[in-house]
Amino acid sequence: MFDAYRDRVAFHAVYIQEAHPSDIWQMGSNVREGVVFRNPRSEGERFQVAESCVRTLGLRFPAIVDGMDNTVEKAYTGWPDRLYLIDRRGRVVYKSRPGPFGFEPAGLEAALRGLL
Repeated sequence: MFDAYRDRVAFHAVYIQEAHPSDIWQMGSNVREGVVFRNPRSEGERFQVAESCVRTLGLRFPAIVDGMDNTVEKAYTGWPDRLYLIDRRGRVVYKSRPGPFGFEPAGLEAALRGLL
């Protein structure tokens, strides 16, 4: 989807609080994949984990890191992760169910086509 719309849409990943930190609730799949991080205790640690996430996922668009107070996550109910489409006026026009299992790329793409 990024390749199809990148010339008309600004894509961003927003890194929020860690969904499965090793010191709180670690998933076996994270251990198998070598994605094991403790809950960051500073902005510097959060930036390091976010950077590792971007590299591991191979993201090709910018990432933004939420602050330690989780302002963005609270405002958008983004935990553990979600897909959003925000129009030019700042209105949320598409919000997925919680991911990754609630992601519906076809719904996001339909909303994109509707805006463009």
